[in-house]
Amino acid sequence: MSLLARLAPHLPYVRRYARALTGDQSTGDNYVRVALEALAAGERQLPSDMTPRVALYHVFHTIWSSTGAQLESGAATEGDDAARRLLRIAPQSRQAFLLTALEGFTPSEAAQILAVDPRTVERLISEAQSDIDAELATDVLIIEDEAIISADIESLVRELGHRVTGTATTHDEAVDAVARHTPGLVLADIQLADGSSGIDAVKDILRQFDVPVIFITAFPERLLTGERPEPTFLITKPFQPETVKAAISQALFFHPSRQKAAA
Repeated sequence: MSLLARLAPHLPYVRRYARALTGDQSTGDNYVRVALEALAAGERQLPSDMTPRVALYHVFHTIWSSTGAQLESGAATEGDDAARRLLRIAPQSRQAFLLTALEGFTPSEAAQILAVDPRTVERLISEAQSDIDAELATDVLIIEDEAIISADIESLVRELGHRVTGTATTHDEAVDAVARHTPGLVLADIQLADGSSGIDAVKDILRQFDVPVIFITAFPERLLTGERPEPTFLITKPFQPETVKAAISQALFFHPSRQKAAA
């Protein structure tokens, strides 16, 4: 089996992870591209003792740790508030947290990816969560047409200390909810009750307000196409509670408007 065939199923997800890690789609994609080029040129090898998915993330991290940290430090010294804010969480803590909570790796797999022991991963996760939980609470709009799922998401949001100020089951309800109260975060499904599109609802919202958005959907392939700007935060149904919590924390932490407010 060719290298591309082995890695193809995992590329959309390592791209999603890279965007969450760096806080920027183009930056994340660039690191993934560099990793793939290194593999294609034979400069890096997929470790034979790892599964293809774990091995791909491991190679990505080898590239990111040798180049990404240096670039971030350089940006921070140039008066870039966003870069300085990104650096408030140590790189390894951020990686361990995202790998387990957002990408679904076990602590053991995350340890392989980061080349550390599982106990270190658990410590890094705890440190990252403490830093992220220190962020200010915000108002949340939930766009979801399934009542049980909407209630579950609302419960998770409140556990993190945020306020749910609106829920919507259709495109029109979502737009109306935003008109009544501007949220600080939007959690959106793609396929809504009346056949309308959560994607269209989010597009209309973002034309008016700059807020972080997390898509929670059973149809991730509709967004991870590579043909248009993709969401940094995308959760696949059925979801794990910790995955949603991690995405919420990361979305609020990395979004530019939040960075400016806290700078």
